Amino acid sequence: MEQNGIMEKIVSLCKRRGFIFPGSQIYGGLSGTWDFGPLGVELKKNIKKSWWRALVYQRDDIVGLDTSIIMNPSVWEASGHIQGFSDLLVDCKECKKRFREDIVKQTCPECKGALTQSKQFNLMFKTFVGSIEDSTSTVYLRPETAQGIFVNFKNILTTSRKKLPFGIAQYGKAFRNEITIGNFIFRSREFEQMELEFFVQPGEAQRWHQYWIQERLLWYQRLGIKKEHLIVRQHEKKELAHYAKDCYDIEYFFPMGPSELEGIANRTDFDLRQHSKISGNDLSLLDEKTNTKFFPYVIEPSGGVDRALLAFLIDAYSEEIVRGEKRVVLRLHPSLAPVKVAILPLLRNRPDIVELAKNIKNIFPGNYYVVYDDTGSIGRLYRRQDEIGTPYCVTVDVQSLEDKKITVRDRDTMQQERIHIENLKEYLDKKLE
Repeated sequence: MEQNGIMEKIVSLCKRRGFIFPGSQIYGGLSGTWDFGPLGVELKKNIKKSWWRALVYQRDDIVGLDTSIIMNPSVWEASGHIQGFSDLLVDCKECKKRFREDIVKQTCPECKGALTQSKQFNLMFKTFVGSIEDSTSTVYLRPETAQGIFVNFKNILTTSRKKLPFGIAQYGKAFRNEITIGNFIFRSREFEQMELEFFVQPGEAQRWHQYWIQERLLWYQRLGIKKEHLIVRQHEKKELAHYAKDCYDIEYFFPMGPSELEGIANRTDFDLRQHSKISGNDLSLLDEKTNTKFFPYVIEPSGGVDRALLAFLIDAYSEEIVRGEKRVVLRLHPSLAPVKVAILPLLRNRPDIVELAKNIKNIFPGNYYVVYDDTGSIGRLYRRQDEIGTPYCVTVDVQSLEDKKITVRDRDTMQQERIHIENLKEYLDKKLE
């Protein structure tokens, strides 16, 4: 559908149906923070689960990791974040508001006042460990999950007994003190990353870089994002991070224009070399053919869970007219849909139908999210489930009491099929694979 106004519709749907709420809302909120409601947390979980399945469970060359959010500050010195993880900012001389230099022109976008000269602003959040708040107790909330992987490189190598090429995957919270936030959850101060560090021989880095660009592009497409809504853009030299030899972004056509969904960088051997230098621990490997030591190169696909969630919502959102009324549908891939199956009694004032419907819900052992709902007419219940992306609705009616069959309705086609209750779980399990 047309992108005009779709962000406003997504924001409204998310709040109305319990996907996403503004953080600390009853206290006036806190800019750049968001809370994920009952459906939002399910969608996030399903995105991470699909990513983990594709990278860790379905491959033999990648293992998982979960590292601490707070790390020794020397980690960030070695990585270059303390010295160089910053934005150029300008202040308005009139209204005193602060903006990133790269998104403003010659005057303040708020009041048209004059701007100051730009200055560096570090994006990491500072905090303190222990009871004394001084420079010796300063630590940082991690701005990325990658460094936890690098400092555990030898631990993973020893315990997993992997050989090059191999990868370490991690997802988790990251924090950046962004000055310019906006576009709903696209840019916020607290977010989740999905990062893979794939370690390769230096001479094979370019080949693996191209491989992972295509793999990550296909992952989004397999989960339902339309091919024409994704582009791959190579970074210009001036855009490259200090550690990167090359980088490509997978961009999605968000309502505000093509924007980064995931970056795939060739980090060279910068990280392992730096951590070896600063920590004094040798993270190099021995090349058995030449009997010389080397640092592996790293290919890093790094994506945001929150941005992926937003892209999946936008791409799945559709409106259509059915029998003279507007139908809103989230055509989410079944593996991502928060609710997989909704059990609906046709008549909520019939105790025998309600009892049978609740008993049917109990035949599902908890492998996926199944709900029971009788808080409206059947037409309204269908529309509610369509709007949150539920792939299948199961309707229990008067005839079900006699023939033990129920009606299964497909979200996308609205076609209905009568299935015997005994066959329902097997039928839906196959559909939801």
